[in-house]
Amino acid sequence: MAFDEGLDTRVGDIATAWGAVRKPMFGGTGYLVNGNMFAGIHKDSLVLRLSPGDGDAALTEPGVRPFDITGRPMKGWVMAESESVTDDNLLRWLALARGFVETLPAK
Repeated sequence: MAFDEGLDTRVGDIATAWGAVRKPMFGGTGYLVNGNMFAGIHKDSLVLRLSPGDGDAALTEPGVRPFDITGRPMKGWVMAESESVTDDNLLRWLALARGFVETLPAK
């Protein structure tokens, strides 16, 4: 299945302006800072790597679910359906994800 190229463009416009590196990943796209992925596109969803607290909070929002493409959800990672990604929450979510990933050791 193809991924949501429109959502990828929206994410890429913001992420690359911040200096993120765009890489093809899991049939979609990943955006990395210091070698760590903070956001990506998988099929029709935005994937975000958030702090545990921000991840739990994001799961209370409409259209957001745990990131689970293998049958084993990843803690702190969430997926937001493209229909639920507005311009306002996209910028907020990307900023939260980037902020968390910038605290991790570079790869």
